[in-house]
Amino acid sequence: MYALFFRLVFRRMDAEKAHHLAFRWIRLAARVPVLRTFAAAALAPRYESLRTEALGLRMHGPFGLAAGFDKNAVAIDGMAMLGFGHVEVGTVTGQPQPGNPPKRLFRLVADRALINRMGFNNDGSAAVAARLATRRKVFRTTVGVNIGKTKAVAEQDAIADYVTSTERLAEHADYLVVNVSSPNTPGLRDLQATSALRPLLTAVREAADRSVTTRRVPLLVKIAPDLADEDVDAVADLAVELGLDGIIATNTTIGREGLRSDPALTAETGGLSGAPLKARSLEVLRRLHRRVGGRVTLVGVGGVEDAEDAWQRILAGATLVQGYTAFIYRGPFWMRGMHKGLAARLAASPYATLADAVGAESRKVTT
Repeated sequence: MYALFFRLVFRRMDAEKAHHLAFRWIRLAARVPVLRTFAAAALAPRYESLRTEALGLRMHGPFGLAAGFDKNAVAIDGMAMLGFGHVEVGTVTGQPQPGNPPKRLFRLVADRALINRMGFNNDGSAAVAARLATRRKVFRTTVGVNIGKTKAVAEQDAIADYVTSTERLAEHADYLVVNVSSPNTPGLRDLQATSALRPLLTAVREAADRSVTTRRVPLLVKIAPDLADEDVDAVADLAVELGLDGIIATNTTIGREGLRSDPALTAETGGLSGAPLKARSLEVLRRLHRRVGGRVTLVGVGGVEDAEDAWQRILAGATLVQGYTAFIYRGPFWMRGMHKGLAARLAASPYATLADAVGAESRKVTT
């Protein structure tokens, strides 16, 4: 039914307008007590076998919503209602900014993909922090906050910009993510070099510890799939050195290989997400797991379309898995199928728990 609706309605609309329309419906549904109760029962079945502990947090399942969908933390309960085990909001910057001018979001339907050059459009860390502080928590869900650099801030002032956001947001975040991998902010990906990343992550860690003294706020970094293998290894080693809590692999790609959509669309600048990212994101995840083992929590994202994709990420070493683009194409019943499929795969596997399955692929190779 959603596939027909997408073809007849959403596909005919500008991609960003369709996003805002669907987003509004989700938010409205979550505000109506009876409706949200029935929606959660239908769309978000909970399986005891999928309960997950990661980053010192307990979650209903391993699958969550990647950053980019709820940039301003306005639909957390709506996304939890749909079944996401955790919701990562943002990317949030130190200062509010409109992002890049339209048109900036493109559907590549033939490739089950999106190209975006949104440019971190958001209300700014002060506004998002205030919203999180006053949020009425209808559903219990884990909330991550993804932070990035304000476009107007000079590269030499980037650390101070991240620290400002950290000081405002850490108290309200179950975990924090340093985003240095979006291709849509000039110079941002340069921060992935370990010489720049080390002082940035150190400063953010110290700011989080200063701001929240009653608990440790887990800190993760999100990397690009376009990093060379040796750079992936360097980030992995740095994460271990600094005692980082996790790595998210991966963000969108600037690559365009093998696409089937209209060349006029594929030529648009921005980050590509969705199915074409699947192989490289999985490759980066496997490489990270070989490097860090169980010392750093890994989050797999990029090209995850169904339960089989999510299961492969878990076997490759991901404790948590995230998605976004497939939700656009598959609609509100996507998470129901994801939960059912993951539970079925775990039941049919030789692993007693989901935690036992994490990284099992590499253990088979070494035994």
